[in-house]
Amino acid sequence: RLRALNRLQVILQHLKMSKATDSTAEVLLEKKGGAGIITLNRPKALNALNLSMIQQIYPQIKTWEQDPETFLIIIKGTGGKAFCAGGDIRAITEAGKVGDKLSQDFFRGEYRLNNAIGTCKKPYVALIDGITMGGGVGVSVHGHFRVATEKTVFAMPETAIGLFPDVGGGYFLPRLSGKVGYYLALTGCRLKGRDVLRVGIATHFVESEKLPALEKDLIALKSPSKEKIADLLNSYHTKCTIDQEKAFVLDEHMEKINSLFSANSVEEIVKKLKQDGSPFAMKQLETINKMSPTSLKLTLRQLREGASMSLQEVLRMEYRLSQACMKGHDFYEGVRAVLIDKDQSPKWKPASLEEVSDEFVDNCFKPLGNEDLKL
Repeated sequence: RLRALNRLQVILQHLKMSKATDSTAEVLLEKKGGAGIITLNRPKALNALNLSMIQQIYPQIKTWEQDPETFLIIIKGTGGKAFCAGGDIRAITEAGKVGDKLSQDFFRGEYRLNNAIGTCKKPYVALIDGITMGGGVGVSVHGHFRVATEKTVFAMPETAIGLFPDVGGGYFLPRLSGKVGYYLALTGCRLKGRDVLRVGIATHFVESEKLPALEKDLIALKSPSKEKIADLLNSYHTKCTIDQEKAFVLDEHMEKINSLFSANSVEEIVKKLKQDGSPFAMKQLETINKMSPTSLKLTLRQLREGASMSLQEVLRMEYRLSQACMKGHDFYEGVRAVLIDKDQSPKWKPASLEEVSDEFVDNCFKPLGNEDLKL
């Protein structure tokens, strides 16, 4: 009987060890050389983050951060199409409709993870190959190094689903040059390849097929400092010539973006776009008119306030906003129109910017007392 028990313990121990590298697991957590490696492994769902993935990654980062034998952390996605296309919005929608705790737990867990990455003492390298949106930006942009490839597609498309560019968007977006962060946040504009580097989201640009070699070289570094890691990334970056001669897609529009998106209210931005009348301005106007008016107002204020806040203050503010959105109408309607029925014609309530009162917006930013996010 005792022997059977011992054998069971050995099997359990073995299972515990292999759980991290089981190829069916949603996230793989491995140690190779001096590197801790996080692999998002839901290729069919474009590696979208769910709560259980968040709950596995967070403590692992904290453990590696304390481990003297771990010198850097690498995060990547499987499947070749996406690094991480966002959070598991459908699950949150279902939960929110019935008042399930998941709609609190998910955002709380996700923002705590964003903060752990933003404050991580070990160099953190995100290989953002493929689609990187929403929650995928949250688990990459706050780290020290973000390596984009010709396959990278970046966007914060939340205003189209009645949400706002969260996961610390209020921190990093207003810190991009000029007003480009405001433009990306309000319109959900997609950037591809080298443009993700040019706008300041990525720190390096490397050919997609060179990533396995880069990862191998990172793992092989002997007790690497941040400088050594930067040198290695730079050497790959300078050798990459893909799209080098292509102009930055927003280059010719930067002057307009900086003037049109510097307004103090969304109504004023809309007015400026109409007055400008150029094809570029008209296209932005058309895009903004499709977005949730509530989301647009929350987003502009989120970025304006976030511009002078710490990451922790921003995440606390965004948690308040997330809970306001969970109680509202537009998030559920946006998810229905864009992700579920896919009719792309959401019926926003209120339907116009004028109907979204300042008082309503103020309420969304109010502290939640004991329910506030603790970091």
